Amino acid sequence: MSMEKKIFLAASILGLIAVVLGAFAAHGLRNPLDTISLESFQTGIRYQMYHAFFLFVVGLMPQLHPQQKKRLFWLTLLGVLLFSGSIYLLATNALTPIDFSFFGPVTPIGGLLLISTWGMSGVYFLKNKF
Repeated sequence: MSMEKKIFLAASILGLIAVVLGAFAAHGLRNPLDTISLESFQTGIRYQMYHAFFLFVVGLMPQLHPQQKKRLFWLTLLGVLLFSGSIYLLATNALTPIDFSFFGPVTPIGGLLLISTWGMSGVYFLKNKF
């Protein structure tokens, strides 16, 4: 499978999951979660969707070299998993018998990966010829 196909597939899956979680938050979590937890959950959804769109752009950019696309792909995927994934678990912690509070330090690590992804893409765009 080509890197572009992997990128588009991952972007599609991230977008699909974000829409499903958004609907779940609006209809299934509105009552059981407090306002702060619901807002936090929605932040995870927003960032997941932003990065699904980002991956589509990466996949469409012919100016990016295959290795650059690969790095951006993996950093984005890992960043979304750690950032949004940990937010989902932490925001719904009160609804489960499992204490997910140990995921607290994971959220900023995921955020740093996402920041790194944007910084790296900027460097690539400056270095590559358009």
